[in-house]
Amino acid sequence: KFAPLYAALKEHLLQQVVVQADETPLNVLKEEKQCYMWLYCSGADSPEAALPNVKNIALYDYQNSRARACPVDFLGDYNGYLQTDGYAAYDGLHHVTNVGCLAHARRKFMDAKKLQGKGKSGKADKALAKIQKLYGIESRLKGAPAQERKAERQALAKPILDELYQWMTTQKVIGSSPLGKAIKYTLGQWSKLIRYIDDGHLSIDNNRAERAIKPLVIGRKNWLFSNTPNGADASAMLYSIIETAKANGLILYDYMVKCMKELAKAEPDIDALLPWNFKH
Repeated sequence: KFAPLYAALKEHLLQQVVVQADETPLNVLKEEKQCYMWLYCSGADSPEAALPNVKNIALYDYQNSRARACPVDFLGDYNGYLQTDGYAAYDGLHHVTNVGCLAHARRKFMDAKKLQGKGKSGKADKALAKIQKLYGIESRLKGAPAQERKAERQALAKPILDELYQWMTTQKVIGSSPLGKAIKYTLGQWSKLIRYIDDGHLSIDNNRAERAIKPLVIGRKNWLFSNTPNGADASAMLYSIIETAKANGLILYDYMVKCMKELAKAEPDIDALLPWNFKH
């Protein structure tokens, strides 16, 4: 029943300048291998955080693998930015410009900091201090137009990023240590991590996608698995409709009742069911 609405939401998603993506394991009893729920989203997770002319959409896509073919199939000819955590399956997709996630780099330096000992400062703190400055800039730019965000990032964030890069390339650390791994990850992702300063439509991290996939991760702790692939597909569709409605500030019960009534018709008005068009 919800397939036409899902298809319409996907069409709008693939028209956005920026799409963020993430994936999480899903156990499906009637599948012999590990399955995954992929997540593709745009905009914000609430009306208050919405960006001008950007649709708030979150779509789940069930697949029985974590292979590159999954985002290739879902994104098709999408021509825009794809922001992810750096997982290799997303790299080099046709027409896609990859963007990294500074939050993932920060977490790796946080892991290194934990080994310094409580209350002690060390090399990881130097990287974390610079990253914190970058996030401070983003906090001040919240809600600003894209052109202003780009200009301010070029003026304020670029010098800090240059300092961070210079610092990382001069460190002599054991590659297998947490700090070594943090530096290796960050340098390996560098061209994608700094891309956000070149376009004000981009975010500093992939946290929108991580927040969007969280309801499924929390739900999975309760229901544990899907029985069949068809059931997993149905879950993906329902989570997509519900989370997109929530991101647009709709009263969920009213919206779902309207959707079920309209989609039961021989020729439903799909445009009227798009969350940004919905009339209570």
